[in-house]
Amino acid sequence: MKTLKDARVGDTVTVRRLHGEGPVKRRIMDMGLTKGVEVFVRKVAPLGDPMELNLRGYELTIRRGDAAMVEIDEAG
Repeated sequence: MKTLKDARVGDTVTVRRLHGEGPVKRRIMDMGLTKGVEVFVRKVAPLGDPMELNLRGYELTIRRGDAAMVEIDEAG
């Protein structure tokens, strides 16, 4: 299983499913990370946390721990 945490700068990936429960999963969904969304990994901080993503026409910065809950497929 590959997660968003494993994606590299410049990758475009598609969200396959979300892991986690309750408020944590809801928060990730509220940020726009839902099944089927294409995500472009724009930047990753030098120590790997946080990640800067482009999705749904906006930029999102997400912690690595949250990115680990997002299962992905390689797009294209």
